[in-house]
Amino acid sequence: MADKVITCKDCKAEFVFTESEQAFYKEKGFDNEPQRCPECRKARKEQKGAQGGNRDNNRGGSRGGQGAQGGQGKRW
Repeated sequence: MADKVITCKDCKAEFVFTESEQAFYKEKGFDNEPQRCPECRKARKEQKGAQGGNRDNNRGGSRGGQGAQGGQGKRW
């Protein structure tokens, strides 16, 4: 396994995906190589943190705090 040069999908800069990073990805079971350089990954992570966390936060579906039965008890 040799170092790979990858082009960042955000800033188009080239960065090196080192042999040790590749081994780490393989050990963790990651199937895909990184698509962003370390600087863009860090910026993206910080931006997501400022938005309140993970991508599951914006799914909606609120029940208004009433629970599955809407505070009405059984309907049938």
